[in-house]
Amino acid sequence: MSNKKALVLAALDGKPVERIPSSFWFHFLDNEAGVDAFENPELIEQVLAGEKHYIETFKPDFAKIMTDGYFHYKHPQVANAKQVSDLKNLQPLADDDRWFTDQIAYAKKLADAYGDETALFYNIFGANSTFRFMQPDPTKGEALLVEWIKQDPETVKQALDVISSDLAKLAKRVILEAGVTGIYFSVQNLLGEGVNEQTYQEILAPGEKAILKAAKEASEYNILHICGYAGHRNSLEWYKDYDVKTINWAAVVEGISLAEGRKIFPNHSVIGGFGNLKTDLLYTGTKEEIQAEARRIVAEAGKTGVLLGADCTVPKDIAWERLEWVREALR
Repeated sequence: MSNKKALVLAALDGKPVERIPSSFWFHFLDNEAGVDAFENPELIEQVLAGEKHYIETFKPDFAKIMTDGYFHYKHPQVANAKQVSDLKNLQPLADDDRWFTDQIAYAKKLADAYGDETALFYNIFGANSTFRFMQPDPTKGEALLVEWIKQDPETVKQALDVISSDLAKLAKRVILEAGVTGIYFSVQNLLGEGVNEQTYQEILAPGEKAILKAAKEASEYNILHICGYAGHRNSLEWYKDYDVKTINWAAVVEGISLAEGRKIFPNHSVIGGFGNLKTDLLYTGTKEEIQAEARRIVAEAGKTGVLLGADCTVPKDIAWERLEWVREALR
């Protein structure tokens, strides 16, 4: 294990470190959620080349393995569902389904090349986001899921539990078979009229906790990403009892700094601090402003159990020197 990887794992463990790590990530495809790398394998080769170039050139402290082109859950019954009853009696995918094997092979190429040097976290979405990405218009997927929950909550819960069981299996397999460090598990509150914390805890949370449980059986080092993006805000408290080592949330979007969030998650290490939009400081600020902000975040949040990053993916055209300015400030 390299000194850099050991540094990151120590920070995740909440141990004192000689330098606070940082990392940022971005998409490699223009339409990461709308394209299908299972049907067009050349797309994942493009993503793989981008990942390799970034890791070899920028040498991030740790890396999120982006899954551009792999957002879709390749289950024909879910893909063809036109009404909630179409989700009844959903069965898991076979272990040798390409949805598993292609992703494991992709992750293994990166883990074999860089896993000894760099901590790698494979991106996995929760079942509600996975369902949304499968819709012809993903922007309407959340509203459709909310409507189906109102119509038949038991059928939706059973279907999401099956989807989550496959996501759990994928999480465990990319760690054990591909050799990644852990998963980067993305969740969001389900928004809509009539949806509240009780609905979320009854229908979505069991599957999400099962995914984290499966990942933890293979690795202690997993990250929960509470995705606040494009105006989508979350109640962080909904995830207080999720069994995961590290939490990343949209500090700028939610208006909850790392320091404030540590009060919600007192037993976790945390990642983030910077906004990720083109209007935010990381993209627009001077070197002096960005480095001052990095030092300010650390001064408030503390020097143990803290890693700097962004709310979510940063723009893919961001100048990498801006990311290096953060790392330089932390030295």
